[in-house]
Amino acid sequence: MKFLLFNITNNVFNLLQMLIMARVFLSWISHDPYNQFIQLLYQVTEPILKPIRETFPIQSMGVDFSPIVAFFILGFVKKLLLTAV
Repeated sequence: MKFLLFNITNNVFNLLQMLIMARVFLSWISHDPYNQFIQLLYQVTEPILKPIRETFPIQSMGVDFSPIVAFFILGFVKKLLLTAV
């Protein structure tokens, strides 16, 4: 049971980090904001990134550092949860 919970937790956090990376890569290229996949990507990642943007106003010269902060926070929470399991 512990192994299953460990794997599920690990995979969920890895998926969230991959989705944030996909969003970062999409910000570098032009894309259709009305695409269903892109809208789903924004709906999943925005609840993670928006509070970080509001809490830490660290946007300088048009560069958004909230994905980097989100990576550190998700990594920290993931390690906490995985050591507790």
